[in-house]
Amino acid sequence: MSKAKPPIPVLSDHTSIIDSHCHLDMSDYSGDLDAVIDRAVDHGVRGIVTIGIDLDSSRAAVAIARRHRAVRATVGVHPHDAETASDDVLRDIADLVQAAPAEIVGYGEIGLDYVKRYADPEIQRTVFRKQLRLAKALNLPVIIHDREAHDDCLSILDKEGPFPAGGIMHCFSGDIAFARQVIDCNFHVSIPGIVTYKKADQMQEVAALVPEERLLVETDGPFLTPVPYRGKRNEPVYTLYTAEKIARIRNTDIEAIARMTTTNACALFDYDFCC
Repeated sequence: MSKAKPPIPVLSDHTSIIDSHCHLDMSDYSGDLDAVIDRAVDHGVRGIVTIGIDLDSSRAAVAIARRHRAVRATVGVHPHDAETASDDVLRDIADLVQAAPAEIVGYGEIGLDYVKRYADPEIQRTVFRKQLRLAKALNLPVIIHDREAHDDCLSILDKEGPFPAGGIMHCFSGDIAFARQVIDCNFHVSIPGIVTYKKADQMQEVAALVPEERLLVETDGPFLTPVPYRGKRNEPVYTLYTAEKIARIRNTDIEAIARMTTTNACALFDYDFCC
């Protein structure tokens, strides 16, 4: 007999939380997207930021945000797709921002990925720089993807900064020293469901020590599902398991984590998420 899963953590009626990074346009949600969003909202997920990873995905993210009050969108070209990020594509993304200012709250996910290397690293770096400049011109916070590229990410952020609108190091994967450098760039640190895994010692240390005003939570759904649903499809309601784990690590309660991360997300995205 399989072990029963623990219930989804409960927030009080006056507390809510925001999933700062999810990919609602992906096919994993195509059969029940409305139910996924409704389930999150019913459990106190006040807002969901759905992330663009190329031009089509960015357009799809905007379309979802237009249909759902709880959802806002970001736009951008992921490093995996850097070789498709022509000047024409970047102009189209800029035009999309101008056409949908109420739906778009950030620029990304952009950055560097030296693990899978679907795009040549030099092209990744060039496109990263271009998109950071575009995000600044559009006055949007940037959402950074960084896999085993810490030094180059920091070098580029240092040269292209400052970033008055701030940003997020999404799905944070470095140590606390790297976190402090990221924060010095006016960025937030976003903690995914990996923090619930048994061998996530480094991420748990980061979750313990990041200043509360720089902490965010995310699913990165449909990926990186937290315990107790690891291996299954991730979805925004599972942000609550991540917040519950962070609360234990920081010796506080889930209500405190929900309040601080919601305040941070609303301020960063300059949007009062309201379901």
